[in-house]
Amino acid sequence: MNILFFGPNGSGKGTQGAILKDKFNTAHIESGAIFRDNISKGTELGTKAKEYIDRGDLVPDEITIPMILDRLKQDDCQNGWLLDGFPRNKNQAIKLDEALKDADLSLNIVIEILLDREIAKNRIMGRRLCVNDNNHPNNIYIDVIKPDGDKCRVCGGDLKTRDDDQDGDAINKRHKIYYDSDTGTLASAYYFRDLAAQEEKIKYITLDGEPSVKEVTTELVSKL
Repeated sequence: MNILFFGPNGSGKGTQGAILKDKFNTAHIESGAIFRDNISKGTELGTKAKEYIDRGDLVPDEITIPMILDRLKQDDCQNGWLLDGFPRNKNQAIKLDEALKDADLSLNIVIEILLDREIAKNRIMGRRLCVNDNNHPNNIYIDVIKPDGDKCRVCGGDLKTRDDDQDGDAINKRHKIYYDSDTGTLASAYYFRDLAAQEEKIKYITLDGEPSVKEVTTELVSKL
């Protein structure tokens, strides 16, 4: 089962991806990790990518997509893969589709988590990290995991915030790219939605991102 996963920052996409990885024994491939791995190993593509990154430029698709294809062909992807974080715009979606077909790599499922932009932003800014265990869920904007004042709801430990979670401008910038349905990330999701309507081998799934993690997981598994 080969999956593309779309969802805005704050939608719980990473959490659901990790759950699918464990449940179906698939590789969870995050695009940023591919860059870091290639750069740390000094691969030819990694070296080229680093030149762009060091200049503060975007890495061209001609470098990014071959990196991704190479990763999807590795042994741990033989049981399936879940690609998260790419494509980010419609042009990348078209190129990725072409590259997958040229490499004879099938795409089976595309998942899109639906979440209102303001709710997504609040979820990010409402996250609180327990000093004892970052995995303890605390969020001041989600009732079921709302902390007890300034203390962790799980263990009573002190809570802290991540600086990037409180940077409203940065969150708005990321969400502006994601929610752009003409050329941005949603446009790339819709490209595959339209493709799924034409090709029976691809299934397009939408999920309501507002309920609890458990409820979203239940809906997701029932639709797979």
